[in-house]
Amino acid sequence: MTQILTHDALIRLNAAHKLPFLAAVAVRFANAVVRWETTRRTRVHLRTLDDHLLRDIGVTRAEAQAESSRLFWQL
Repeated sequence: MTQILTHDALIRLNAAHKLPFLAAVAVRFANAVVRWETTRRTRVHLRTLDDHLLRDIGVTRAEAQAESSRLFWQL
């Protein structure tokens, strides 16, 4: 069964156990990948919001376009 790891779950895993060096590096890398994918997905969704929803969250169309055009690793 495939289990989806969230950013918080990876942080708890790393903090709860004294992992060997290579395992700790793997957890940190997985954490970065999860964070990047979340950022990418959020920016794609932001691009699709209409003006009414953007006003609800206090973002202008120009700000939404600028944010959604950023690369996934740019936090």
